[in-house]
Amino acid sequence: MDWGMMTHRLGGWATPPPSGGSDLYWKSMSLPMGITVSMPFILMLGSIAVLPLVFPHWWESNRNKAWISLALGAPTLAYLLSFVPEGPELVLHTAVDYLAFVTLLTALFVIAGGIYVRGTLAGTPLTNTVLLGIGAVAASFIGTTGASMVLIRPLLRANHRRRHKVHTVIFFIFIVSNCGGLLTPLGDPPLFLGFLRGVPFHWTFRLFAEWALVNGVLLLVYNLLDQYWLNREELEDRRALLEEIERAERPIAIEGRHNFVYLAGVMGTILLVGYMGQVAGWSDIRQKIVQTAVMAGLALLAWWTTPRRIYEHNHFTFHPPIEVAVVFGGIFATMVPVLQLLAHWGDRLGVVHPWQFFWMTGVLSSFLDNAPTYLTFASLASGLLHTDPMNLAELTHTAAGESLLRAISCGAVFMGANTYIGNAPNFMVRAIAEEQRIRMPSFLGYLRWSVPFLVPLWLLVTLVFFRG
Repeated sequence: MDWGMMTHRLGGWATPPPSGGSDLYWKSMSLPMGITVSMPFILMLGSIAVLPLVFPHWWESNRNKAWISLALGAPTLAYLLSFVPEGPELVLHTAVDYLAFVTLLTALFVIAGGIYVRGTLAGTPLTNTVLLGIGAVAASFIGTTGASMVLIRPLLRANHRRRHKVHTVIFFIFIVSNCGGLLTPLGDPPLFLGFLRGVPFHWTFRLFAEWALVNGVLLLVYNLLDQYWLNREELEDRRALLEEIERAERPIAIEGRHNFVYLAGVMGTILLVGYMGQVAGWSDIRQKIVQTAVMAGLALLAWWTTPRRIYEHNHFTFHPPIEVAVVFGGIFATMVPVLQLLAHWGDRLGVVHPWQFFWMTGVLSSFLDNAPTYLTFASLASGLLHTDPMNLAELTHTAAGESLLRAISCGAVFMGANTYIGNAPNFMVRAIAEEQRIRMPSFLGYLRWSVPFLVPLWLLVTLVFFRG
């Protein structure tokens, strides 16, 4: 089908591709056509948000998720390859980004799944707070998924004598599964996507003040809340609960310690290959392919060298990384037109201030997925400042660009904690807690925790860091 036929079938909404290349093509696209090419992305994110609530059992099947990704992604890829100037190049870059993204998450999941913490800590308010603090640091270096999988079971064992444990799991999701992962691209998927688009690995360390404020406040509030529930339990049960908890403590030991070497290897791979690639003049695609290959090799080494009993203790399955792969396949495929349109139409949308980027990125990250949301608004920032959306490092070269990227990064990482569907580890932690017979709140019940505890904190972050 030629372009004229496509224009006719779209009711005249499309315009023939101009001769000025990709930039002119996206800038000159009509609004109805822009909505049309964005619809698969909108439907993909809508499926992620709605289907788990409406058809939960149907959505559990990775095969069903794969069919949705294929049904929405294939037409978008065909459109890009057939009608868009430089479309094949966009598809190639996106495919390489997707492969690197899925490989990183899978490698962290497999390696962290080979680490098992034996023993029982005393589930006192101080011990619980320290464990959450350790998780906040670990999340930035082994990922929110890795830190959540390593630490949630030891935390639950430490509190097995406590009746009120829901608040501990909720704050674990707030801190370890989300807010702790701000300091490196390994911490949370959106930051890694930014790294894949050129943001320097060390740049996220500049977000330490935001990380420290948010996690410090959450740890303080949690400690006070946990002390309140402990005191209440002792009064209700008329027993020295604290003494029982302390007597139940057992020495801690870590099995699968060699996997920490592999975790360090993942970070070293990203740093070393990036440095070697710059020195050797490798292309961006070649660097990502080499990084992906090495990370896959580290994951295989972890799988082959870790005793099966450790994975069994952690109830390890490959369902979560397969789910990520099939869902994000659809997201990556359908998001290309949206990112390009935002990059070239950015000055038309009225979102220009850091606080607007923080809240817009954050609110959408709460109900959709924070990784593509990050890329969407990073592309919008690129459009406003006339930089390349495929090279987000250009945003870090100016004060205006850096302030927008800071707001986008914080919004995507922090506000993934607002709902169960904001970040992948949230549902995983909930499922593990329910396996331990902890009655976790429903989707709306979770909002009764996140709104009063998190929204005031986001207002504080806005006032302190993003008022401009």
